[in-house]
Amino acid sequence: MKKSGLFVPAVLVALVCTAFAAPQQDNKAPVAQPRADAPSAQQAEPPLTGKVVETMNAGGYTYVCLENKGKKTWVAVPEMKVSVGKEMSFLPGSAMPNFTSKSLNRTFDVIYFSSGPASSGKQTEKSADKASPGSKSAASSIDTTVKVEKATGANAYTVAEVYAKKSALNKNKAVVKGKVVKVSVGIMGKNWVHLQDGTGDASKGTHNLVATSDDLPAKGDIVTLTGTIMMDKDFGSGYKYDVIMEQAKIKK
Repeated sequence: MKKSGLFVPAVLVALVCTAFAAPQQDNKAPVAQPRADAPSAQQAEPPLTGKVVETMNAGGYTYVCLENKGKKTWVAVPEMKVSVGKEMSFLPGSAMPNFTSKSLNRTFDVIYFSSGPASSGKQTEKSADKASPGSKSAASSIDTTVKVEKATGANAYTVAEVYAKKSALNKNKAVVKGKVVKVSVGIMGKNWVHLQDGTGDASKGTHNLVATSDDLPAKGDIVTLTGTIMMDKDFGSGYKYDVIMEQAKIKK
């Protein structure tokens, strides 16, 4: 009788474990892993394809709901023109579960951040950067007319100097003055600000400094940023930067 009493609970435990394991296997929604090779991994995935049933623009992004065989998938791409009813295909993107867009005041169960339509060609690390809220190259936001004087006082640097002295500045405070050329609002709980001052080399991406902040400047503002410089910052899902300023305080 004692042996039988021990055997029944063992069977029950096995059944319970099997019941809980099954839903995990059926869950096909991918979850983005914070790894440095995320953009390369995305290339092997199939494109996101379907009929556009809903779309809106916010925070520099176009949000697109694709329907394919009754399944709806949300995709976010750098702002572009999209029409409801059109069949579209986007490059594979990083999945962001439970993503909240403050600008839309909406939470998506899962949304894929893509660099753009699949017809635009093979996705590269550079194109993946353009889909990020803070791109190190900011290729779509280059302003060749920018010319802003360097900030004064302690810890003041130009954008080019931040890149040139990044090793010494890593994890240290810096003050940078420049023109806001792009702002992405409420991405991963942060506002992403692109700053240029006319220094640096656009071909190398050293002309544009990305900063994360709770403050919200407008595109075109001349501002002074004070924050912590970080090297090789990886936020996961392909959002990786050689240099970025974090927790920036912004003054006009």
